[in-house]
Amino acid sequence: MAKLFLNLRNVPGDEADDVRDLLRANAIDFYETQPSPWGISAGGLWIEDVDELVRAKVLMADYQARRRTQAREDRTAAEREGRAETFAGQLRARPLYVVGVLAAMVAIIVLTLALPWMLL
Repeated sequence: MAKLFLNLRNVPGDEADDVRDLLRANAIDFYETQPSPWGISAGGLWIEDVDELVRAKVLMADYQARRRTQAREDRTAAEREGRAETFAGQLRARPLYVVGVLAAMVAIIVLTLALPWMLL
């Protein structure tokens, strides 16, 4: 019976392509299910052979470690060069959106804390 190797929900396209290439390069047979048109299923990569699944998980752990290191290096470089996204930068770029989100957060907190007292 096939086992889900990678759920493709919220997986960036380049990462999914890298994982497919990784499996092909290591001669691991897999098949892919497509996402449903209504968003119920996001699709996934499936592996039938249990031994290949174990080997694929080891390869995936190594790939994720390399990707994590690269992402951290990219973030550090962006911070050093002043290209990193910050709260102040978001506030300057989209002030109404940021203020609206903050107002909604405050309203939710107030309702959560005050509503039980008001219902007594």
